[in-house]
Amino acid sequence: MTVTATNEKTETGRPTSDELLFQPATLGPYRLPHRMLMAPLTRSRARQPGNVPTPLNACYYWQRASAALIITEATQVSQQGQGYAWTPGIHTLDQVEGWRLVTDAVHKAGGLIFMQLWHVGRISHPSLQPDGMLPVAPSALRPQGEAFIENDKGEGELVPFLTPRPLLLEEIPYVVRQYARGAKNAKDAGFDGVEIHSANGYLLDQFLNSSTNRRGDHYGGVIKDRMRLLREVVATVTEVWGPDRVGVRLSPLGTFNDIHDDNPEETFGSAARELSGRGLAYLHLVNPATTALERGAGPDPRSQRMLDLIRNVYGGTLIIAGGFDHDTAEQWLREGRADLIAFGRKFLANPDLPERFRLRAHLNRDNPTTYYGGGALGYVDYLTLAQERGEEPKPCIDERWR
Repeated sequence: MTVTATNEKTETGRPTSDELLFQPATLGPYRLPHRMLMAPLTRSRARQPGNVPTPLNACYYWQRASAALIITEATQVSQQGQGYAWTPGIHTLDQVEGWRLVTDAVHKAGGLIFMQLWHVGRISHPSLQPDGMLPVAPSALRPQGEAFIENDKGEGELVPFLTPRPLLLEEIPYVVRQYARGAKNAKDAGFDGVEIHSANGYLLDQFLNSSTNRRGDHYGGVIKDRMRLLREVVATVTEVWGPDRVGVRLSPLGTFNDIHDDNPEETFGSAARELSGRGLAYLHLVNPATTALERGAGPDPRSQRMLDLIRNVYGGTLIIAGGFDHDTAEQWLREGRADLIAFGRKFLANPDLPERFRLRAHLNRDNPTTYYGGGALGYVDYLTLAQERGEEPKPCIDERWR
């Protein structure tokens, strides 16, 4: 679908920017004021014990409510679905109430917010699992890499992954119910919709990819069967929300978390075609050309073929995240490669990113040492342009949250 500028006017009668980034767009039942979304970003700052969102998290999202849509950090639908220390969940009443602080704050600021529903599958460790059990997966294949856990001293620590336990056939409906419960809890917490995380080497992606799914039952083998769990999760989540408030994230050609597919064009083309018939709010892609864009280059031929394939077979709203700056985001919108662009690290360090892009202002540089865990530092203390001018005090900073 090619997007064209509408040259709409503001309430004052002045023409809006002719940049597509700042043209309104429709997403499901929502009218977005522009096309810059905040991508999901794990920050590992949930309250312990219980993985509960706090006022500090509410502050963080409130600061970034000028995004056309916020997609939250990945949020586990069960304890079984947790793979990293201090990440929030959506499977207890305390977590629901904690997330309500977040949604109330974003809505008071005039923003929209979807929750990303997450099950990590094999990308976990027994110390994060119920009763110290092994993580679950489609097949008993150990990933290369390390899990991020909390050690006995209460500190973050990286430890090697273990070989996961393959899900029994009779257990899979229970996994689907975890997503259903998470979707219902997200609605109770006041969200505007949800995104199903089927990317980056986590559980649903593990079922999709041939390298991680070696099952001999009707959840493995040909792509139609490897997609079965994703279809069932989409069906149960859309029963809760309606399809026009549900998105799905995929990572075609992705290798993160030691994953790959023998025929990704068939796998992800089939998945996009299947999702296109579901009437979803959107399909969200992790850009396979991220690295090239960050180097200032265009997509390599294989990434370009994959992007063209999905653009051609998915008939709904397409979001792409990864590697964009102002100019490349505008170019991809103009060329019809995407309908909306999601920004991650740039929103992390620039709570007022849309305003900075409008003014072509300088951007704050993000601090990788504060990405995961900790308190306010590197989380809610990045300045807006207005704060740099001295027009308002820093919001939400409180000694209790440091």
